[in-house]
Amino acid sequence: MQLRRLLHAAGLRYRVHWPVPGVRRRRIDIAFTRTKVAVFVDGCFWHRCPEHYSGPEANREFWDSKIRMNAERDADTTSLLVDAGWLVLRFWEHDDLGRAAASVEVAVHNRAASS
Repeated sequence: MQLRRLLHAAGLRYRVHWPVPGVRRRRIDIAFTRTKVAVFVDGCFWHRCPEHYSGPEANREFWDSKIRMNAERDADTTSLLVDAGWLVLRFWEHDDLGRAAASVEVAVHNRAASS
């Protein structure tokens, strides 16, 4: 939500939870449909952050498998979007949101200028 507020304050308009083209069960967190920029904000636990992830002790095999599949799905989603001509930006929930917003703003403006 904080990243969305910063992007909106910068004058950018976007779609929220936009379907990944061709894969209706997957969603883009923040989609700039005209410039084809997809933004994801990944949680450290669910997306296996290399800095912060530590799996639960209870039922470890289940959780390791579940989280590994999430990471594989993320990579597949990124690949599908790139193949469809989208620019994919991924941020961790712990990233500096001001920097993330600035990166998104630059990417959207650059893509708009090149089209």
